Amino acid sequence: MAVPTSIYQTSTGQYTATGDMPAYQIRAPATALPQGVVMAASPGSLHSPQQLAEEATRKRELRLMKNREAARECRRKKKEYVKCLENRVAVLENQNKTLIEELKALKDLYCHKAE
Repeated sequence: MAVPTSIYQTSTGQYTATGDMPAYQIRAPATALPQGVVMAASPGSLHSPQQLAEEATRKRELRLMKNREAARECRRKKKEYVKCLENRVAVLENQNKTLIEELKALKDLYCHKAE
């Protein structure tokens, strides 16, 4: 594969590569930015190591805060669930006690009829 032998800028602001390969053109921006306006680079390239560390710390704190809230909500739901189960146990124990008493009464009634 051959490499371009020369690259030059045309009068229209385009860059052209010539040589053994077909010509490639790279266009310069059509509109220039107003004076005093600077084009921003990618967000990662503007941060210093200190800013990156602060950002990581901020994200970690946010994650930990969300995790604490989720854990608090989980504990609240678990307490509610356990309370519901305890109420159900109490109701079933009362129902069981009532049924046992009814069974005794029916047994007594049956035993007295048999005599």
